[in-house]
Order: sequence, then structure tokens, then C-alpha cells
Amino acid sequence: MRRTFYALLTVLCLAGCSDPSLNPLASDARILAFGDSLTYGTGAAPQHAYPAILEELTGIKVTNAGVPGELSAEGLMRLPRVLEEHKPHLVVLVHGGNDTLRNVSPSLTQANLVSMIQAIRKSGAEVMMLGVPGRNLTLSVPSYYEEVADRLEVPMDDAVLPRLMRDRSVKSDAVHFNKRGYRIMAAAVAELLEDSGAIL
Repeated sequence: MRRTFYALLTVLCLAGCSDPSLNPLASDARILAFGDSLTYGTGAAPQHAYPAILEELTGIKVTNAGVPGELSAEGLMRLPRVLEEHKPHLVVLVHGGNDTLRNVSPSLTQANLVSMIQAIRKSGAEVMMLGVPGRNLTLSVPSYYEEVADRLEVPMDDAVLPRLMRDRSVKSDAVHFNKRGYRIMAAAVAELLEDSGAIL
């Protein structure tokens, strides 16, 4: 009886404590990079934007669906059309930075992120995301990103963008990266894909 109890406890712990995972992507899978200017690649040539580098690193088709200046509410409205057009197997969501710059309510940004993730999953695609730094001295990611990731079990990297934002050598202006910065960003996304089981 005691052995059964401990075995059950172990299973429950593993289920509750493990990081979110994704299904392995086939070689002909389609990844959609959805976001604002950090996805679009403002500050670098199109071939140096992170989606282009991610395709190079993974060998999987990556579509750049970044729109500079877009708020999360606008992204939420645009998302269904983009999902229908490209029918991705996986979406990399990098959104919310412009909300912070324009003082949008954090609760609204959080709700929009949740709705985007739900729409992505409803389309049949999986999703992962990067946490975008807020307007604070430490350039840390607002806590609602982690809350959303934990609640919806979404793989997330909340370290790479703050690290890049603090490093002037990888930036083209106060907000955007140069080609070196976008390559580091792409490598972090590829690592998250690998850690979550999407690529081997």
C-alpha cells in the first residue's frame, strides 16, 4: 500500500512539475512567427530578422508575420486571418511590447495574450512565446507573462529579450536589435523548441 502511494505521488509530482512540452515537428512543418517589430526585424535587413535565422537554424519553414507598432489588441484581431492563410503547425508568439510603451493596462495585455493563445490552439496549432520586457529600470519581463505561461502551460523564454535589451552592442536603436541581436534571439527560440521537444 505504501509503495503504491509513493508511486502515485511521484507520478503526480512529475505531471505537475514538468515543463510544458510540444509535439515533435515534421521536416515539412510550418512555423508562424507572430508579433510586432521584434518579429518583423526592424533595424536589420529581412534576411537577418529572427524568423529567417530560425528557419536557417532548424531547417523548418518559418513565416514572418510581424507588424511594427502593433498593439496586442490589434494583433488579436489580425491573428485569425493569418492563421487561416498560413495554417501553421506551431506559432512563436512575441507580443505586448508596444502595449507597455503606450501604457496599455497590463490586465488588458494579459487578456489579449490569453485570447491569442486560445485562438492559436483552436486552429490546431501549438504555441510557445517569449516574454517582452516592460518599462522598468531592470528591463524585466512583467509578471503576467509567466502567469499566462503557467496557467495555459505554454513553453516560454523570459530571459533572452531582457538580456538583449541591456546590451547596446546588439541593438540598432533604443528598442530594436541589429543582425547579431536577432541571431541571438533566433538561437534562443531554437533552443526553446529543442527543450520543449518540438525539434530533436
